[in-house]
Amino acid sequence: MNNLLILTGPTGIGKTEISLDIAEKFNCEIISADSMQIYRGMDIGTAKLNLCSTNIQHHLIDIVNPDEEFSVSMFQDKCKKTISNIQEKNKLPLIVGGTGLYINSIVYNLNFQNTSKDLEYRNYLESLVETNGLDSLYEQLVKADKNLAETIDKNNKNRIIRALEILKSSKSKEVSRFREENSEYNLLYIGLNMERENLYKKINERVEQMMDNGLVQETKKLLDLGYSRDLNSFKAIGYREIISYLYNEITLDEAIELIKKNSRHYAKRQLTWFRRDERIVWFDREEEDLEYKLMKLIGEKFGNI
Repeated sequence: MNNLLILTGPTGIGKTEISLDIAEKFNCEIISADSMQIYRGMDIGTAKLNLCSTNIQHHLIDIVNPDEEFSVSMFQDKCKKTISNIQEKNKLPLIVGGTGLYINSIVYNLNFQNTSKDLEYRNYLESLVETNGLDSLYEQLVKADKNLAETIDKNNKNRIIRALEILKSSKSKEVSRFREENSEYNLLYIGLNMERENLYKKINERVEQMMDNGLVQETKKLLDLGYSRDLNSFKAIGYREIISYLYNEITLDEAIELIKKNSRHYAKRQLTWFRRDERIVWFDREEEDLEYKLMKLIGEKFGNI
């Protein structure tokens, strides 16, 4: 059975810093499980690590352009191949990120073979949006699978539609019915959390740092390159609010406050998703001896690789 380590937690909690320490000690290569860090040119708003600043090999970052399609099934395929390649080097694969469905596609071996897109059904869902608005479509998803709906941004039309397509294709009200637990990995699944008030403070501070780092300029550059504001990639928190500002729909201060609020809500949705998985070993990000406890647990599970 092949070893696999996963580090997850809500946005802004500091997964990247911890992951680099783990990778250094246990001879890891890191696989990103972040649905927005896959896009080239979207660096500041996704808190992407400057890969030139580390000697740790990273995978599945900057793999598509903002106008290219990328799905969970594509992530699953690329991630599994990357895991195998890392293991062939006698290294430990370390998946790091907060996109729950991406991670579940590996640990549950989600089967997407029978969830191909139904053009007629998709057109029907699109027509519902035109007639009744996006909120009504999101409510339909909530009724079909509340747990899945809680993990999806209610403003992200493409993801709501894709979730409804998957539910329809699985012929079940529960998306869990089309997943089988993956037993091919000797898995250690670690989650980071902290007091809600402290997490929200960190998120707010990170948004301010993104603004100082040039999020407005980065977003404007992407639009100047000809990318449409309607792209799925630009539904990412941070970009959609700045785009609204650049189109004079809201003020910059309003955009910043919206980014903070939407990021906090996203963190809450992430925690709701991950808390359902009993295999996750949770740690308080603010523990003084956190690194010691993490390294001890990983060492006991895998040895020193």
